[in-house]
Amino acid sequence: MPNWTTVTEFLLLGFSDTRQLQILHFVIFLAVYLAALVGNLLVITVITTDHHLHSPMYYFLANLSILDLGSISVIVPKSMANSLLNTRTISYAGCVAQVFLFFLFCAADLAFLTIMAYDRYVAICKPLHYEVVMNRRACVQMAAGAWAAGAINSALHTGNTFSLPFCHSNIINQFFCEVPQLLKLSSPGTYRRELAAVAFSVFLALGCFVFIIVSYVQIFTAVWSIPSEQGRQKSFSTCIPHLIVVSLFLSTTSIAYTKPVSDSPSPLDLLAAVMYSVVPPLMNPVIYSMRNREIQAALRKLLHRLIRSKNNMSIFLS
Repeated sequence: MPNWTTVTEFLLLGFSDTRQLQILHFVIFLAVYLAALVGNLLVITVITTDHHLHSPMYYFLANLSILDLGSISVIVPKSMANSLLNTRTISYAGCVAQVFLFFLFCAADLAFLTIMAYDRYVAICKPLHYEVVMNRRACVQMAAGAWAAGAINSALHTGNTFSLPFCHSNIINQFFCEVPQLLKLSSPGTYRRELAAVAFSVFLALGCFVFIIVSYVQIFTAVWSIPSEQGRQKSFSTCIPHLIVVSLFLSTTSIAYTKPVSDSPSPLDLLAAVMYSVVPPLMNPVIYSMRNREIQAALRKLLHRLIRSKNNMSIFLS
């Protein structure tokens, strides 16, 4: 019988052993995290406080921002803390929580991106049926389904991964607990069940991607029939960025989860992980919201209200 030792903690990838580069990594990740935090919180605040934005599209967008906040908060602060404290450790329980929450947020994120594509399809291709199809009850059910699908997918992967014996090492060649890296640490032949789960998730992700592509093919076909140049530009401005985000997320995730895991830290593995875990939460508020005129108008109104409240408070105190 193999001599397996119980793993109580893992060692994450350090970006450098040089103290100055560790501080640089901390500063860069801090700037990225704060930008993602502020951007997504602004989107959530503006959508919830402005009644003009209480529509299905913005309801789904607010959920997407919550998921982006969650996914980047699960992995980036821990990596920042490790660089600042010059350590690499993460507890076994912390790794379990990181895998579960990250899978939850990412799976639900993809589900909401798919729902948003369907929402745009109904709005542009079947505008007369939009209020009937995308009614309040349907939107709540779709959102609940996306969160539930994320939770089920996450529980499946977390349970399968951490039921395996980690007998080779406790060194993870990634800056967070990534499933392919964890599978590499388990005994050969014991992780086929999780590989099957990963393959199933990739199949579902490709299914979502095909659904999104088909939706946008029909959307673009309908858009070309719009006589107004401004109408076509508005439709393309909301659809093309959506496709870019989905393509970037799925392509980098596919690279990370389907390519063979190298025995030593790989720049490609690190780049792919950053591209699918850090970049989307940072870029989604810019692509979906800050370029949106309705969001911009609502944000200006919110800032004006805050300024007036501050001025009124100053007058009262004086």
